[in-house]
Amino acid sequence: MIILITGITSGFGRAMAQQLSADGHTVYGTHRKDVEQLPGVNYIKADVRKEEDCKNAVQRVLDEQGRIDVFINNAGMGIGGPLEFSTLEQAQTQMDTNWMGMVRCLHYVLPVMRKQKSGRIICFSSIGGLMGLPFQGLYSASKFAIEGYCEALRMEVRAHGIKVVVVEPGDFATSFTASRDSVADAGAYAAYPSYERSLASIEHDETSGLKPEYLARKISKIVSSRNPRYNYIISTLEQRLSVFLKAILPPSWFSAILRSYYKL
Repeated sequence: MIILITGITSGFGRAMAQQLSADGHTVYGTHRKDVEQLPGVNYIKADVRKEEDCKNAVQRVLDEQGRIDVFINNAGMGIGGPLEFSTLEQAQTQMDTNWMGMVRCLHYVLPVMRKQKSGRIICFSSIGGLMGLPFQGLYSASKFAIEGYCEALRMEVRAHGIKVVVVEPGDFATSFTASRDSVADAGAYAAYPSYERSLASIEHDETSGLKPEYLARKISKIVSSRNPRYNYIISTLEQRLSVFLKAILPPSWFSAILRSYYKL
């Protein structure tokens, strides 16, 4: 298969590119930073925040391969902190990268797949896209947007032979933690004393989480599956349980559980 992945510099993207290439697929991946390139993977310098870059990335794959069988929307970033102290610029950057980055790429990928009458779209949401996480509200909002967009898209493109899958990872040990942008205003810590405790808990869960290679193997199975599910929660049992509890408990009860977990 011909596969295009956004954001293969590190973490999930790099692990998926390596795994899918080893599976025998032809893999293209976008990157912003210059990094040591994986053998057998085709690198495309592109920033998903720029429409022209997205257009050119898709066009390069078409020029060289004539089709795109699988598109994996992976590029993303996180901004942490109390919502009150998050700047408007941070909110725009968060949505522009995680949600609009996906929308820009799909604007050029969808016509290709519709004309092919086939294709598979795999978009990365998060468990944070299924529940609003304290002090990660901007990140959760961007992932909620992906959930809603893909739910609608799945129904629209079904008749064209295109399948849409949403992946919701839990905590993984990747460079995401170190690269998270946090609220810089010192007043945030004074106004929200629980922020520092909560942030320490969040970072502990991430750095001790699952390895990206585990997720890459799951994606490999999704790519090769004849009839993939609508969504896949890839996480620890505890985090999968939290999604189940949110679905069955009254909102006030579940909110109390989250507040306790995040030491609020």
